[in-house]
Amino acid sequence: MIRKKNSFFTFIFSLVPGAGQMYMGFMKRGLSLMSCFFLIMFTSVWLNVGPLMLLAMIIWFYSFFDTHNLRSTPDDEFYELEDGYIIVPEFLENISHQKFEKKHQNILAVILIIIGITILWNNLYSIFSRILPDYLSNFLYLFGYYMPQLVIGLGIIAIGVYLIRGKKQELDEENE
Repeated sequence: MIRKKNSFFTFIFSLVPGAGQMYMGFMKRGLSLMSCFFLIMFTSVWLNVGPLMLLAMIIWFYSFFDTHNLRSTPDDEFYELEDGYIIVPEFLENISHQKFEKKHQNILAVILIIIGITILWNNLYSIFSRILPDYLSNFLYLFGYYMPQLVIGLGIIAIGVYLIRGKKQELDEENE
């Protein structure tokens, strides 16, 4: 790893999630944090899901304090630190790319379909809104505006039910 950097510039760069880590030479770690932060911000604004911004704030705080913890690490420990992606858990590094791809291909497909439908809906609405009656145009606008939020909400509920069902099955297996 490279040598420690100036504390003033470390502070300035730590204000942007991931930039402080990158400034100190931890490119993979910084890229992970920066990508997560801006992806969550984009998704939150695009889908108008305000509570998602709380995750972005958590990432911001983590990044800020991680930068300053790296800066305060003793020199001998600092030089031994290895750079790595934060968003990739260790167990995923051992799984082959093909196995991971097959397992999560359906999730990615659903996400891409939802994004495509949203883009198509918004563009078609823009084209046809001028020729539709006002009440129908307003209804279609509201439908298109709230549909991504409804889909995300249903997805979160489905994930919660799946997690509860999995935990219940695990407890039932332990009791038997």
